[in-house]
Amino acid sequence: QKTTLAQIAVKESRFTINQRFGFLSDMVTMLVKGDQASVVVSGPGGLGKSHTVTRALNDAGMKDVTLLDEFEVGGKINTTKSYRVIKGYSTPKGLYRTLYENREGVLVFDDCDSVLKDPVSLNLLKGALDSYGKRIISWNADMKDDDLPRSFEFTGRVIFISNMDQDRIDQAIRSRSMMIDLSMTLDQKIDRMEFIINSPEFMEEFEMADKLEALELIRNLKSTAKEISLRTLIQVTKIKASAGSSWKQMAEYVLCA
Repeated sequence: QKTTLAQIAVKESRFTINQRFGFLSDMVTMLVKGDQASVVVSGPGGLGKSHTVTRALNDAGMKDVTLLDEFEVGGKINTTKSYRVIKGYSTPKGLYRTLYENREGVLVFDDCDSVLKDPVSLNLLKGALDSYGKRIISWNADMKDDDLPRSFEFTGRVIFISNMDQDRIDQAIRSRSMMIDLSMTLDQKIDRMEFIINSPEFMEEFEMADKLEALELIRNLKSTAKEISLRTLIQVTKIKASAGSSWKQMAEYVLCA
């Protein structure tokens, strides 16, 4: 697999991948306390970025309102102690509404890179993340939605989770945010999976021996595997647990064919 510049930089880092995931949890805690307006998490998918963020939010006493509508949130929940996860694609107008409806809580844009690429969306985010004085967000185009104001004060916090390299993220967002780079080499991905295996909540219905043998096979095949991620570990563990004596051949086929 081709080594990117970001991965080369990671090799030279004095901090292990598990230390960096620990820093991410600490940054989210700082954000919940109001000490930071924004955190940007970058790195490959499938190794626990989203899980680490949401777990840190839950541990800090925040309530997930992703599946609740605005009326339920406004009527029953302390919005300053809630977070909403936004996935997929968003137009600038959709982003404006999202920022307004969640203007006091925490927004998590998870793999929603459209808001980090569109110039109009970036200008809205600059206002939301500004460090000086009141953070006022305005929409001066035609406003057909009578329920949306032309401008409002945003007191919330924002977390971006992206698979993009940090250098592809707009400088204005980077300068307003606390950055955490979770780019990994193959060996660091294995180290991360080994750390996760020891968590009692990871695939708790499977024997530890099966998970460890699955990881060992992945370690041996890492240079030829099509993908190395938690999804890979989950697949191989399931094969180990149920495929019988031929499990290694089947797992190798799934990993490398």
